[in-house]
Amino acid sequence: MDILIRAIYAALIAVGAWLLYAAWRRWRLARLQTPQLGLESWRGDGPAILYFTTPDCVPCKTQQRPELRRLVELDARVQVIQIDATQQPKVADYWGVLSVPTTFVINSRGQARAMNPGVARADKLLRQLAQAEQPPDEADTAKPDSTNFVKYQGRIE
Repeated sequence: MDILIRAIYAALIAVGAWLLYAAWRRWRLARLQTPQLGLESWRGDGPAILYFTTPDCVPCKTQQRPELRRLVELDARVQVIQIDATQQPKVADYWGVLSVPTTFVINSRGQARAMNPGVARADKLLRQLAQAEQPPDEADTAKPDSTNFVKYQGRIE
């Protein structure tokens, strides 16, 4: 009987922790609904991925960057904005980045619609972009090019 009670308490704690984490993520995304710090290099003509990385992040180099390149090949409208969290710690702190890689899906209105701590696959990012966007008004026929992958150049004082 004592084991059953402990198991119930453990399950309640796990569910409570998950609910708290989900509420925290929703609050963080709600706070980021207007154009924010770190989006200065965003073209503003379509969706974007805000990508936080560091120079010594192995998963960033070996997994996340190839997935982001694949995403740009699949959807040429997407701009990837790369931010080095070690060079721009105020930007990373503002967005609530606790680990790298972390990606944010930004819709065409500049609103954060999804957040992905850890490596996010291209197909997952495409699904999140589709959910964040309303149907496009006109067909976009742009081809992917190297201008879609930019580094954040701003200075935070």
